[in-house]
Amino acid sequence: MTTRVSARTILGLGAPALGALAADPVLSLVDTAFVGRIGAEPLAALGIDAAIFGFAFAAFNFLAYATTPLVARARGKADMAEAAAVVRQAHTLAVVIGLGALGVLVVAAPLLVGLFDPEPAVVEPAITYLRIRALATPAFLVVTAGHGSFRGLQDTRTPMYITLAVNLVNAVLDPLLMFGAGWGLAGAAIATLAAQWIGAGAFVVLLARRAAGEGWRLGLTRLGETRALLRVGWVLILRTMLLVASLGVATGVASRIGTVEVAAHQIVSQVWFLLAMIVDAVAIAAQVLVADQAGRSGVPSVRPLADQLHRWGLAAGVVLAGAVWLAGGLVASLSTDQHVREAVLTVVPIAAAMQPVAALLFVSDGVYMALVEMRRLAWSTGAGFLATLAVGGATLARGWGLAGVWWAMSAMVASRFLVLAAGYRSMFSDVSA
Repeated sequence: MTTRVSARTILGLGAPALGALAADPVLSLVDTAFVGRIGAEPLAALGIDAAIFGFAFAAFNFLAYATTPLVARARGKADMAEAAAVVRQAHTLAVVIGLGALGVLVVAAPLLVGLFDPEPAVVEPAITYLRIRALATPAFLVVTAGHGSFRGLQDTRTPMYITLAVNLVNAVLDPLLMFGAGWGLAGAAIATLAAQWIGAGAFVVLLARRAAGEGWRLGLTRLGETRALLRVGWVLILRTMLLVASLGVATGVASRIGTVEVAAHQIVSQVWFLLAMIVDAVAIAAQVLVADQAGRSGVPSVRPLADQLHRWGLAAGVVLAGAVWLAGGLVASLSTDQHVREAVLTVVPIAAAMQPVAALLFVSDGVYMALVEMRRLAWSTGAGFLATLAVGGATLARGWGLAGVWWAMSAMVASRFLVLAAGYRSMFSDVSA
């Protein structure tokens, strides 16, 4: 079996996916830039709310990552009835979970903000922003389900266009509402609220139009029919929480070491996350293509394609390693503090060295998701969490400094990849088509 795809096919799926992935951080950056102009307290409030929403939304990203392979595999089998059922299940869960989360965020806003122990001047604006932005929770989750649905249908361009439009709406409304209407931080929340509901409406309209053209129906279904998607989803939620916990441990260790170290860690980690999106675009292509091929001709047939995608990932990782190494000075220049710059330069080589393994890990994630092998994904992330704890603890005990934090990050990546690599060969024969 020699099933492979052309570079044009991989890029045709991956490049638009990268555009969509990069758009959300840009939206946050735009909000931060505008809010930063109205004072330190509103900016601190935005930071607290961003952390709350980031954690809440990460828990439900299974609406995209579980939907994509399930739709793609059904499409590969030419079973559009099954694909349509998955799409309806995802959107039903998006509405139900979104409404539930909205209620929790509005009612528990003071408690959630209080967990961060902010200064008194920060509390009220943080609660106000949180409650307004919470009204967009159902819209955000509908958008998430829409991403997964379109990706499964091998269309990553439509989500990219919608995401870019949402960012444009947000960028236009931010100054108009914050400064023109004089609503300050609340104006930023309303701008995001409006943009996300527009995005949700666009996803629903365009997906319904595609459904009509292909002879299936978009709508909601009975909650009991979502059990299959939930069985996959809870494992992905566990995986996400372990990943968030691992990153939190690394940041916590850096914070315990010192202010300079945590500042430098923040700079390097943000650059690392940005570069990870490039390979994550290949991982999304893997989710779609591998699942589609498995649906067409069975799981054993996808091994050559999976190997090909890993080679793509490795090549991207090597290129990114060189880019990080060469751009170390530029990365350090993101801080004006000389001590922070020096600290950044001490860990840039470690961040560069881990790029190839990280790239292989991200592609492996995509392949495992495509074959709905979610439990091993959770096991791998659990191994990563334990590795981060072990090396992070040793860093504090032995005084390894910021380098130890990044060795902990490297241990997390390596251990996750080793768990996935251990089951890679058997997966293509043990998983039923």
